[in-house]
Amino acid sequence: MGFRRTEEVKRYITAFVLLALVGAFMLPSAAAAFTISQSDTLANDDLAVQPADGPNGQYAYLNDDDEIAIDVSASNPNIRDPSFEGVSVGTTGTVDDVFTITYTGDEYAHAWIDHSGENVTFVTEGDSIEGEANNVTLAPDETVAVGLALDARGTAAGTTLGADEFSIRAEIAEPESVPSTSSSSTGDGDPITTVTSPSDDRREFTASDIDRGETVRFEADGMHLDGGNVTLDRLDVEGVRADSVEVNADGSRDPFANESALDAPTTPRSIAYLGVEHDFGADEVDAMTVRFSASRERLDDAGIDPENVTFYRQTDGGEWTEKGASVVGEETIESRGLPEDRVHFRATTDEFSTFAVAERVPRFDATEATLDTPAIDPGEEATVRATVENGGGVAGERTVTLTVDDDPVANETVALAPNETATLALSAAFETAGEYDLAVSGTDAGTLLVGDPAGTDGDSVGDGDASGGGDGDARSATGGEGTDGSGGGPIEEPAGIDLTDLGRLLALSVLAVAGVELLRRISRP
Repeated sequence: MGFRRTEEVKRYITAFVLLALVGAFMLPSAAAAFTISQSDTLANDDLAVQPADGPNGQYAYLNDDDEIAIDVSASNPNIRDPSFEGVSVGTTGTVDDVFTITYTGDEYAHAWIDHSGENVTFVTEGDSIEGEANNVTLAPDETVAVGLALDARGTAAGTTLGADEFSIRAEIAEPESVPSTSSSSTGDGDPITTVTSPSDDRREFTASDIDRGETVRFEADGMHLDGGNVTLDRLDVEGVRADSVEVNADGSRDPFANESALDAPTTPRSIAYLGVEHDFGADEVDAMTVRFSASRERLDDAGIDPENVTFYRQTDGGEWTEKGASVVGEETIESRGLPEDRVHFRATTDEFSTFAVAERVPRFDATEATLDTPAIDPGEEATVRATVENGGGVAGERTVTLTVDDDPVANETVALAPNETATLALSAAFETAGEYDLAVSGTDAGTLLVGDPAGTDGDSVGDGDASGGGDGDARSATGGEGTDGSGGGPIEEPAGIDLTDLGRLLALSVLAVAGVELLRRISRP
């Protein structure tokens, strides 16, 4: 498409922009929208200006001279709310979508507003549109909504500001400052394709004159997915059974608005996202091949093996399914003249929606952990057996850790292929009586009882003797007295009678028998 610079479009329009400064900032959003069928047309029908359709359109109207007028005061004839008095002093605020500018020409144009007032700034999507440096680029029949940023600081109540004049200006855009468009056809009978580049991360593709079953190739020319680190290079729409097709592609390093992030059972790590919109039905094409590339330096810095790069599609239900991706060989790179400082990939899909470029990563989980025995004596070892699984999409190795009361005490490194499992035995010695919670990589293995944690008399757990602390780890502590008879303390009989008391009873019994015998002898004749 050719571009020519024309005479600057320029016309001044009176704007009241009356800010009646009172005690409350009241812009009633519930007021009925002001709709007008007549609009002020500028620049030989190249620009059309009219109040916006939304609630804030009531602040703009066409005056008797068919000029746009903006009145944010109680004098506005469209405001029927008797409580509305104006703008509060000392306040700032924004009124979005007050009026619209529509460019009706055949080429791209830059549009902006000239305005010298200090209390009002014309904005679009929150950014100033005042001055040529802040222009917006409009495509044919494109509309931009303009709002007001109001600043009533440093003013006094009862003051009326206005009537400022502003002008809407436009000029035909130079080719280098507008979205690029290219058309191509490789020969007689081949489709005619058009690629429009509104921005670095968006492409709009169209193709016509397509023979049935033909493949249409759209060159994306390095459309950004993750900046220039990961780019979309080409889309091949295969087996087309339509006279024409349209495809729009958007790239982003983060999930698109209102869409979920990549989430799959194998926990892949997302690198970038690709959104694809199309106008054809599922039965009108066979498949689409997505060709993308990544900076070799970027992959190296991130520690990403190109063989682990893959491609996912989000279903209509929001789930993610892996489509897979393959690395393009060096011979193909050389024959096609592709940049050698990039790794090139291709992925094929027969369904179209939102996609994600991702990295396969290992995912290790301890699925089960159990103690060999629930109780031991101090000084003995306890063993935990754990089943470890790699549920990720690629082989890897991980260090599996045994913890006691959340403190690491033993570990072992295991290497597993995807979906492979292994059983590990992890052991640790315990010097001090007590109860300990054991786990393997966060998976509970149970509670271990060591000795007699209460320190009560009686036999200790297990066949060995309970031992006091020693040179064990930080868990060791001095144990209580022995209770198995080897200590120095007295031992009670089962009946609960002390040995000394038993001796006394025996002596008394002997004396009693002797006394009886003596009485018998004295009493004989």
